Amino acid sequence: MKIQTARAVKGEIAPPGDKSISHRAAMFAAMAEGTTRIENFATSADCASTVSCLRVLGIEIEGSGLAFQVSGLGKSGFKSPKTALDCGNSGTTMRLMSGILAGQDFESILTGDESLRSRPMKRVIDPLEKMGARFSHQEFRAPLTIAGVNPLKPIEYDLPVASAQIKSAVLLAGLNADGTTSVIEHAQTRDHTERMLEWFGVETNKVPTGDVGTKISVSGDSVLKARDITVPGDISSAAFFAVAAVCLHESNLMLQNIGLNTSRAGVVDILQDLGADVEIIDRREMCNEPVGDLRVRGRRDLGEISELTVLKGAVIPNIIDEIPILAVLGTQLGGGLEIRDAAELRVKESDRIAAVVKNLKMMGAEVEEFPDGLRVNSSQLRGAVVDSYGDHRIAMAFAVAGLLASGETEIIGADAVDVSFPGFFGVLEGAVVR
Repeated sequence: MKIQTARAVKGEIAPPGDKSISHRAAMFAAMAEGTTRIENFATSADCASTVSCLRVLGIEIEGSGLAFQVSGLGKSGFKSPKTALDCGNSGTTMRLMSGILAGQDFESILTGDESLRSRPMKRVIDPLEKMGARFSHQEFRAPLTIAGVNPLKPIEYDLPVASAQIKSAVLLAGLNADGTTSVIEHAQTRDHTERMLEWFGVETNKVPTGDVGTKISVSGDSVLKARDITVPGDISSAAFFAVAAVCLHESNLMLQNIGLNTSRAGVVDILQDLGADVEIIDRREMCNEPVGDLRVRGRRDLGEISELTVLKGAVIPNIIDEIPILAVLGTQLGGGLEIRDAAELRVKESDRIAAVVKNLKMMGAEVEEFPDGLRVNSSQLRGAVVDSYGDHRIAMAFAVAGLLASGETEIIGADAVDVSFPGFFGVLEGAVVR
């Protein structure tokens, strides 16, 4: 894909449904008793992998595209699969399905593409084995063979790292445990699982622990009851357009029906803290998730922000998916941007720290790489040939970089955007003013 310099992005954009919420909507509907209708389901390849796995497990799912009807079989009613469950490129599918399958009374196999098979799964295997499930694997990487047990043993698990996926896997397994299962997190992570469990009628007890920690508990006696869901727009997808609008001076963009969950909306706070013209309009709640519209206008004087902007600590789990596009934003800030405590990016669809650093350097930026992050100085970007490294967020971040750069930017492997945002380049081109 080739990207040309732009003057602005304008108009109205409704990003696809939130990936994280869509995964959970399909899985929890499958675990519920009754039929659930899901609207605005994410059009991503990742979420299609979740639907495919559920169908192999005997779940009847009618529809396609943005709307599905899921006939749930109850939390332990899945059917023994006759084939391996292909999670594609989706770590969320593999880790959350591990929690569900740990509590079934049959053996199953989870696999995926080359990228997914290279990602570490020890963090999710360890707690699930403590609960009684048994895993066979190759150095804690997929394919994973799971020997499920019903009921599982309840545990209290102290998260070793801030991870919504590990938290969710344990809580989902806890629904099939004999007693109460608890997870203790020391930094807030995405709480879509807790919110959606409550939407389906499951009580999630939250108790503060220590200075900033929280203990989240579920009972194995819980029953999920079918309830229709409308998925809000994906803030991680919206972030690419929001940053483009902030950086291109003449922009005036409306992003519609965006999920504004406080555990996900850190990118909005960061832009507002930098003085960007980002306005939240019509705040409301949709299926137990906060939603609103974002009006974003260009800011002419980003270069006058002379102090180094540093992002680290507790904010990082909140913005983990937005870090590649925030690094691009850093090139436009007078004092530059430093990101730390983000080593988790090394084991995403690509090594996102290395990918961002290599591509920014190709575009003429001055960048320093750290084991847990990077520092980028104010830079005039120039068009170059960059690589997505098969990673959708890298491809989209450097599409925005191409809008800001002089000359033409070519993205190798641009079709990686289909993992989360099929049609991304068409939507971008429709909004661009040159």
